[in-house]
Amino acid sequence: MAHPSHQTSLVALKRVEGQIRGVQRMVEEGQYCGDILHQIHAAVGALARVEDAILERHLNHCVANALRRKDGDEKTKIDEVMQVIRRFRKGYR
Repeated sequence: MAHPSHQTSLVALKRVEGQIRGVQRMVEEGQYCGDILHQIHAAVGALARVEDAILERHLNHCVANALRRKDGDEKTKIDEVMQVIRRFRKGYR
């Protein structure tokens, strides 16, 4: 089974990487805390959008294909999605 392309997510992740480097620079330069927090919030939001896009592609492609095949892999995919959802509900901290 071919996996969905993550090219657009890769581009977005490289942008987030640049944002993080910018935050590091701000901290090194001792910039105003409020400005640093604002940039961190922007990076977290961008990362969340990448997360949403990858999860949506996973559901639309990988999980949907497994359910259509009906080869016994359906339960595994559903369990996998539920595990991801449980992890998201717990948060990252």
